[in-house]
Amino acid sequence: MFADLHMHSCLSPCADDDMTPANICGMAYIKGLQAIAVTDHNTGRNLPYVKEAADHYGLIFLPGMEITTKEEVHLLGYFKDVETAVEVGEIFSSHLPPMKNKPDFFGNQLVMNTDDEVVDIEDRLLIGATDLDLEECTRIIREHGGAAVPAHINRGHGLLTNLGLFPAEPEFPVVEVRNELDVNDKLIGNRRRLQSSDAHHLGDILEAVYDLPAERFSLGGLFDYVSGKA
Repeated sequence: MFADLHMHSCLSPCADDDMTPANICGMAYIKGLQAIAVTDHNTGRNLPYVKEAADHYGLIFLPGMEITTKEEVHLLGYFKDVETAVEVGEIFSSHLPPMKNKPDFFGNQLVMNTDDEVVDIEDRLLIGATDLDLEECTRIIREHGGAAVPAHINRGHGLLTNLGLFPAEPEFPVVEVRNELDVNDKLIGNRRRLQSSDAHHLGDILEAVYDLPAERFSLGGLFDYVSGKA
């Protein structure tokens, strides 16, 4: 299953405004991907529209988000359905500092439908750290049936970069790495490794390069793979 499971839509202020739900899914289709996840910072408000666009292009869509913990560690949360992901996103965004976005400085935070129309503009700045630590964030994800995957562990805001080692708890059976050539195999051990683009621009979305050996070609099979179950 050719997939890119880490990218940002126009709702993340650090992403281009042309990272709309329709454009993301269209580009993924053109590049030969079969499955995608959109993982905006601390929110899931664009996920319903991405799901609609993904269905149009016949893509498997894994709802997700990228949470920033109190330790400034980026943690990916993946879910089986959009409704749960949106609900969990509201929980995490409520734990952000009460700071308004400054679009001229940080960038726009746009909720957009599949017709590239702005439905809403998110006022709360989404790229800050929540007041929840790594263990608390992981617990919330898993209590809602989700999979928690530390993001780009070997670069900025990565678990190994910020903490230096894996904590005893919680355990993470799956991690995301930025580059396999820049990984400490002894630290990672036998954990499953994902590689994704972390795309903030349309051109950065992956080509059909990484073939995930999920046992089933379905959302359920993909979710089991990122959960470390299959």
